[in-house]
Amino acid sequence: MAHGDEVVPTLNKLIDQFLKENSPVYKSRDWHPAKTKHFAAHGGTWPVHCVQGTLGAEFHPKLRDDPRIEIISKGLGDKDCYSAFDETDLATKLRDQGVNEVLVGGLATDYCVKNTVLDAVKNGFQAKALTNAMRAVDLQPGDGARAIEEMRAAGAEIVNNEWAPST
Repeated sequence: MAHGDEVVPTLNKLIDQFLKENSPVYKSRDWHPAKTKHFAAHGGTWPVHCVQGTLGAEFHPKLRDDPRIEIISKGLGDKDCYSAFDETDLATKLRDQGVNEVLVGGLATDYCVKNTVLDAVKNGFQAKALTNAMRAVDLQPGDGARAIEEMRAAGAEIVNNEWAPST
């Protein structure tokens, strides 16, 4: 994805701060089987991507890794699973850790970020979408902008580049 790597420094800064504060950090990933209805070759929308156990399913090499970061794998079957909450136990994990607010960045604004933010709100969490830490696919021109408006309309806060969590 064009300019997708630009989100990494901002995400790393946030990860570092949250880990320093002993706050939970989750990284979600598509973790598709080689054959799934999610892929165009099998009736879906998308080209083959993020196949379990392949280089294409790995996180960006410069994205912070730490044993305290929990990985949420989604898209394990035929369902699209754009949200980190889809067919995962993320909501339960967050509640068990006393989390009330979720900050979301990554790829892509108009798919995984949007759906994760919308599901966070549906699950009763305050949600912030980090504009400086997400990029859109824009399959249709303007999809990213429409996703931001949809998140805002659902009650999420759209946070600008100047925002940083308090220490």
